[in-house]
Amino acid sequence: MDLLRWTLIFLVLALISAALGFGGFAADFAYIGKILFFIFLVLFIVGLFFGRGRGSTL
Repeated sequence: MDLLRWTLIFLVLALISAALGFGGFAADFAYIGKILFFIFLVLFIVGLFFGRGRGSTL
């Protein structure tokens, strides 16, 4: 869940930068947040796929 936390941190930084008028920083933070979100999403899907074999057996 660390990647998701970093994604949200960069989202907040992008929103603050955009509100203060720092367009370049806001775009950079948004880009980094977007990359981290997609990495988190891929790892989440891989975890769901490979995590199915483990777990409780009925």
